[in-house]
Amino acid sequence: MSAFWLPADWPQLPGLHAGTTLRTGGRSQPPYDSLNLAEHVGDDPQAVSLNRQRLEQQLDLPAAPHWLQQVHGTRCLQLKGVDDAPTPVADAAWTEEPGVVCAVQTADCLPVLIADTAGTAISAVHAGWRGLAAGIVQHAVASMPVPPGRLQAWIGPAIGADHFEVGEEVVAEFRNAGFPAQLLVHGHSPAGRPMLDLAGLCRWALRSVGVVQVHGGHYCSYTDQQRFFSHRRAAPCGRMASLIWRDCL
Repeated sequence: MSAFWLPADWPQLPGLHAGTTLRTGGRSQPPYDSLNLAEHVGDDPQAVSLNRQRLEQQLDLPAAPHWLQQVHGTRCLQLKGVDDAPTPVADAAWTEEPGVVCAVQTADCLPVLIADTAGTAISAVHAGWRGLAAGIVQHAVASMPVPPGRLQAWIGPAIGADHFEVGEEVVAEFRNAGFPAQLLVHGHSPAGRPMLDLAGLCRWALRSVGVVQVHGGHYCSYTDQQRFFSHRRAAPCGRMASLIWRDCL
């Protein structure tokens, strides 16, 4: 399973599963090769369907993942059981129900998985720079029926600080949102543009609302071409899925 799945490197809780798929082991052809799980990137729909079936089988999921239509916003949904409604527009989801699989898709944006340390509530968050600056992480934590001090978070693969070149307007978004000045610019590119540390900004956002157990944030989707998709490195491309679920009782 190691060629297919990267488990979250955080304290393990009985019955809790979390991690990110890798780009290998699927049916999609270049440039989506091979385990693309997104329907919106131009890939063959049949290949995506087969990849999603493989995902469920390889991970022995208790149910199909709850996919989201991600829009870089701050909406966080509560998930309850099986839902045949159209894919909802949201960038985070949480549940207290065993057997419900929360999922977000990424290819440079931050996937953030959150769990109550007692294993009763879980959440998956999609945090691109727009959502992060707008407060998606804080919204997700606030939506969960658990004190922040009882939560642990894992930051999955995303574009690293040495490769995420942005404009000054992006830095201004974070400055206006109250992020500390010392975190806003990781360095500068050869062209003199700011470099942004998404994982570092996410850690600050989590800790600012009381989540002190923060793990991960050291996998770079841009540099690790063998394992991860990266929209900044090569577009069009596929998407990984970060999943979190609890065993059925």
